[in-house]
Amino acid sequence: MKQVLVFGGHGFLGHYLVEELLKRNYKVTVADISENNEFEGYADFIKCDILSKEDVTNVFSQSDFDVVYNLAGFANLDNAIKFPIKTIELNVMGNMYILEECIKKGVANFVYASSAYAMSNKGSYYGISKLASEKIIEEYHKRYNLPFVILRYGSVYSERPYDNNYVYNLVKEAVLNKKIEHSGSGEELREYIHASDAAKLSVDVIESDEFNNLHVILTGTERMKRSDLFNMINEIMNDKVDIVYNNSGYTNHYKFTPYSFEPSVSKKLIANPHIDMGQGLLECIRSVHSNEE
Repeated sequence: MKQVLVFGGHGFLGHYLVEELLKRNYKVTVADISENNEFEGYADFIKCDILSKEDVTNVFSQSDFDVVYNLAGFANLDNAIKFPIKTIELNVMGNMYILEECIKKGVANFVYASSAYAMSNKGSYYGISKLASEKIIEEYHKRYNLPFVILRYGSVYSERPYDNNYVYNLVKEAVLNKKIEHSGSGEELREYIHASDAAKLSVDVIESDEFNNLHVILTGTERMKRSDLFNMINEIMNDKVDIVYNNSGYTNHYKFTPYSFEPSVSKKLIANPHIDMGQGLLECIRSVHSNEE
């Protein structure tokens, strides 16, 4: 029986991942800053703040884990925009503390929960933090041969109440206030995937060598406009929901695709007049002699 450690196992997607791992008879340990008893008697729990190096080290001292998932950190784009420093700390530094322990303990597979925003010029600090962590994971693989799978999740939803569960919060607003208010045009396209389906795919990737050291995109199969989603909710609610499009700015969210191409262009500036290389070396030699004397 393989031992699997899930950082953020009490979170939105983490809950479904732990459920799926238990269904497939993995021995699961949840490391999370929040406590609950949902998996009591089925999965072990260790309280952990991933920003505490000591907490992370303590988690890895409890057992020899075969697979480590990191789903912890900021997952709400709007919150990430409000708290950029906390976002980088959690999504980058917290992930590095986990990577360091994976290297020390010889973990056989590291699975990182990234985002489609990692390859987008949208997503602000959230997308930046995810891309930075992806590049760091790749570097750990090059230097230490740490096997990895990076999962780029798309628009995940479910019936569970979490602050980063967009669809649930949308439905909640429609049910309680009979209103849906959207800051965009409604033309934005998304490929929604239920969290239970995303969890199944997230476990599939550790059961096949096909995904070793790859980036895997996990999205739904149906493309849907935001407006179609709103209209579907309204129809289910017997056309009693007021839908408002503000078009007040949706700048941090992608419209049709999360992928962006932005070549970096630099300008070369040359000093004129300038100190030539020979003169510069001569000054260095004089400085060394002067300092030694």
